[in-house]
Amino acid sequence: MSLPDAGERVPLSCPTCSPDEPTVHEVLKPGGHSTVRCTECSHVHKEKVEIPDETEMNVVVSQDGDSVSTEVPVPVGTTIEVGDEFIVDTPEAIQLVRITGIEVGPEQRADEAEVADVKTVWTRVVDNVAVNVTIHPKDGKREDTRSVTVNVPGDYEFVVGETEAFGDEEVEIEGLVVRSDAPEYRHGKLDHPGDMVYAKDAKRVYARDQTSTAWSVW
Repeated sequence: MSLPDAGERVPLSCPTCSPDEPTVHEVLKPGGHSTVRCTECSHVHKEKVEIPDETEMNVVVSQDGDSVSTEVPVPVGTTIEVGDEFIVDTPEAIQLVRITGIEVGPEQRADEAEVADVKTVWTRVVDNVAVNVTIHPKDGKREDTRSVTVNVPGDYEFVVGETEAFGDEEVEIEGLVVRSDAPEYRHGKLDHPGDMVYAKDAKRVYARDQTSTAWSVW
């Protein structure tokens, strides 16, 4: 553990506006008990503030078939697992990513590991995602089924039974296939009315064209 520097921002509870939940505080004067100011209500108070020692974690970020390697600072002693999400700051952008694989040795993967044992963390971007959609024609002709890719925010909701507008066309969602790294879903494929999957968790969406029996170009 180390003491923070002046100007550093740290999460602390505020006795004035947020005694139960941490808010962002600015360190005004470091020390054994640092003088800090709540950025929500500007209340100034003294708190014992210690910053965990950090280490660099090698992270591979994948998006739409492209990958970039970077390093992310994490507190020493942190345990990570497949499915965890965190922010990565790369030269291209600041992005929310999800862990899809943890390499702890040559050709050796783990679902969970302490950062000291991790060689490389594999992730994919989940704040903006491309989702594969298989669309069946309205007239039911199987040979006219086609696949398209739509780009949506990661927290966009696909719901079975609801109608979605893609360009000038409308489709009704009929089924959802969930990614293997997605948490908290009861099945890998959902097809009951009202079933919902976030875009970042969707491996494929099945839908039926509601516009016409003829295809148009998106």
